[in-house]
Amino acid sequence: MPPTTLSVKSRHVAIVGAGAAGLVAAREFRRDGHSVVVFERGKEVGGTWVYTPHVEPDPLGLDPKRPIVHSSLYSSLRTNLPREVMGYMDFPFVTRPGESRDPRRYPGHREVLMYLKDFARESGVEEMVRFETEVVKIRILESGKWNVQSKKRSCFSNENENENNDESKVEFDDEIYDAVVVCNGHYTEPRIAQIPGINSWPGKQMHSHNYRTPESFRDQVVIIIGSSSSAVDICRDVAAVAKEVHVASRSMADETYTKQPGYENLWLHSMIDNACDDGAVVFRNGKVVLADVIMHCTGYKYHFPFLDTEGIVTVDDNRLGPLYKHVFPPVLAPHLSFIGIPWKVVPFPLFELQSKWVAGVLSGRITLPSQKEMMEDINSYYSTLEAAGIPKRYTHCIGDSQFEYNNWLAAQCGYQGVEKWRKPMYSAASANRRLRPETYRDEWEDHDLILEAYEDFVKHTSTSNL
Repeated sequence: MPPTTLSVKSRHVAIVGAGAAGLVAAREFRRDGHSVVVFERGKEVGGTWVYTPHVEPDPLGLDPKRPIVHSSLYSSLRTNLPREVMGYMDFPFVTRPGESRDPRRYPGHREVLMYLKDFARESGVEEMVRFETEVVKIRILESGKWNVQSKKRSCFSNENENENNDESKVEFDDEIYDAVVVCNGHYTEPRIAQIPGINSWPGKQMHSHNYRTPESFRDQVVIIIGSSSSAVDICRDVAAVAKEVHVASRSMADETYTKQPGYENLWLHSMIDNACDDGAVVFRNGKVVLADVIMHCTGYKYHFPFLDTEGIVTVDDNRLGPLYKHVFPPVLAPHLSFIGIPWKVVPFPLFELQSKWVAGVLSGRITLPSQKEMMEDINSYYSTLEAAGIPKRYTHCIGDSQFEYNNWLAAQCGYQGVEKWRKPMYSAASANRRLRPETYRDEWEDHDLILEAYEDFVKHTSTSNL
């Protein structure tokens, strides 16, 4: 259904976070005539792509009072998608000249940060960001507007994440906005695997959120829980120095026990059955390992400690809701929205299309269904997941349906949709990653990545559209 044209309105909008979602949201909102303030706790744009060697004092991330480090990057991290498919739709992620730039198709994390900085600078978004400013509380007022409380101090910078802060040096601010857009990411609140007997197990536990380099695991026996990209990368990183590395995954059959090709010290197991007080860890395949460390590469939870919706929006088993199309809570729409909630996706183009949609809805160019219709859509979606046996915690994992979702968003905005080359490029890259996990980043053939279509796209895309 095409968007309905109404009188265009300009809103005063607060955006929480200057990562990839917040930056493109700021650009799209400004394009639609809204006034925008972006609140960023760190001292630079980039969000989760800002690397820091610092980690949290609680290695599992369970202490709610811990000083939080907002980056989950490890030093060796490279993208697991080709740069071509990662970029925003009208700001191609091309190689740029300079000794500090990374020209590889699967670049390191610093190159992604540089790309986001290029985008922020060339789009003029950077000037909208209040750096080193943390949002403390957001609440709705009787008028329907939003009260945003924030605090500013220089010690929010990444270099000082673990320092005690002097509250007397904090500057507090209290402002009113027409709308709030939450773009704070979801890679800071760790999920932890539940292991019988773990409370009496004497070894060290940590979450991959606090992993940076492998050196501290030298000559140790390490168990890594998980089968996602971080687990795949980190187990190989650690295997270079550890005595043994054992990867446990619930996606593996109970009898799984395999030595990984090319390694003498790396094994793949079924999930852990239990841990013992003598340091032993028992797997469901019957194998027993005396381990020094268990690292949970088990993902993250949605976490919005600053947001007070009086119980209208909640997180239940990692389902944030109710959200219409993963963006709008019907009761508070359109003045509260979330950008970047879906996972197992190509994030940047999805953020861009969500931002276009929200900006158009707020300006009145695009109309939402009624509150009742949005709730019916949400409940229908939940019922579909339940009927398919998909756990609640996977509500926002859209995976293979992401391109259909993106094209739906584009249609709402009167936009031409996602470029056709993106899906086959994504599919080819995903297949290569499964077939050649050791070498997929550096061994590829151009025809598999639909390069001709991409190169034509770059040729006809101008950054002047920013």
